Amino acid sequence: MDYGRFGLPDFKAVPRRDYLLALLSGILLALSYPKPALSALAWFAFLPLFLAIGRKTPKQAFLLGMVTGLTAFGGILYWINIVVTTYGKLPWAVSILVFSLLVAYLALYPAIAACLTRFVEERGVSLFISFPIIWVSLEYIRAWLLTGFPWALLGHTQYRTLPLIQIADITGVYGLSFLIAMANVLFYSLLRAAVSKENRVFPTKEATIFICCLLLTLGYGFYRLNALPGKDTMKVALIQGNIDQSVKWDPAYMLSTVATYEKLSREACVNGADLVVWPESAAPFYFQLEPRMAERLRSLPGELKSCLVFGSPAVEREHGEIRYLNSAFLLSPSGDVLGRSDKLHLVPFGEYVPLARFLPFVHKMVEGIGDFSPGSRLMPLNTGKGEIGILVCFEGIFPELARDYVKAGSRLLVNITNDAWFGRSSAPYQHLSIGVFRAVENRVPLVRAANTGITAVIDSQGHVTGATALFQQAYLNSEIRLGEGRTLYTRFGDVFARLCLIASLAILFSRKSSSSG
Repeated sequence: MDYGRFGLPDFKAVPRRDYLLALLSGILLALSYPKPALSALAWFAFLPLFLAIGRKTPKQAFLLGMVTGLTAFGGILYWINIVVTTYGKLPWAVSILVFSLLVAYLALYPAIAACLTRFVEERGVSLFISFPIIWVSLEYIRAWLLTGFPWALLGHTQYRTLPLIQIADITGVYGLSFLIAMANVLFYSLLRAAVSKENRVFPTKEATIFICCLLLTLGYGFYRLNALPGKDTMKVALIQGNIDQSVKWDPAYMLSTVATYEKLSREACVNGADLVVWPESAAPFYFQLEPRMAERLRSLPGELKSCLVFGSPAVEREHGEIRYLNSAFLLSPSGDVLGRSDKLHLVPFGEYVPLARFLPFVHKMVEGIGDFSPGSRLMPLNTGKGEIGILVCFEGIFPELARDYVKAGSRLLVNITNDAWFGRSSAPYQHLSIGVFRAVENRVPLVRAANTGITAVIDSQGHVTGATALFQQAYLNSEIRLGEGRTLYTRFGDVFARLCLIASLAILFSRKSSSSG
């Protein structure tokens, strides 16, 4: 078949060797993320893809980038099938369809990056300039398009390399993605120069620019790591109930679920705590509508002499309609409700079904409650020792929400989540790695209480100072230093990523204009 007649790349014109190189890039990328978190691979993971797309048409580069994307995201997000089949109770055929559609969508981004870099390279723009700018621009678009999915951004691979990630308080995670993308192009240029028999021109200028950027990043990183932390402290106790997802919303298990959290809280507060945190939906009932269970919860903070945060569904009437909310309540040591924080960014098909009236045959996978509605406003909660911003479940992957909480006065970010959906997969580790950046970006600590793990404490420099194992009943105590949140990133947000997006458009537009003129 002549694919060119339909505007498609000629599949047969691309050698099998190039498909294998593109596949290798995808494998290296997948291995860079938790688990196994072989983060060093990210610095040269694109090298095989660059070898494959060299001298290819933009259409062929798109095809090879798609192979890399399908391989990478297929390896990173394999756990989607666990969510859909084990907890969504859907057939494997449906699971594979959902998984394939998501991976295909995400694979478009590296495919477009490969296509555009070849497009502008043919018009004289160096790969060293274009690829990092275009890559960051596409990551930024992915973070908000179609409600956004900023999971497994390139910079997330380095969450344990603390001197490098400190730059996130200026550029967000995108600064690190840019640096890694730049390194990939440099290694490709060095390899090409080393094996060339004719025009052996080493990329001296590019190497100098990269080394300067790397040294500046590391220098700033060590400076921030040696900065004095804040003086105000708070003692927190994080509770991991390990309630099996299959019984979580079964009324027969409600009393035993609450008893488990009470028992662990008492054990965790033997030496006192200022704040006890239970996970998302730890109280599997309507706190507002169950007076007997509500009174039981109200009595606990007085016994513990601590504030208590717990996840529970909420309900409210608005304009004559009932709205269900995925919420967190804060109780004072006297049992008073100090406030409620509602989840603002819901999970499509997990907490609501987009375009539900047109998809009546599609049901969401969260048990126990009808479709959730998003909260109407961001609400930091005052513990008396400092305000906290609560990120419910995957809200922790969205940097703008954490920023808004810190700008509103929060000195501690609290991520309550139920990662039981993920089973014993890589997903809980990937989720945790993203949370590290929320702490560094805003210079405030982040604590997370997860039903089945990973419950963890992350300080304002990105150290994971404590973490639990998966699928165990556990608690975690820590005395944390509250943050100030006075970073450039907190104040101005993703300026760096937006500048990359503007630069990408300028490169594409200017080159197109000049070639046509």
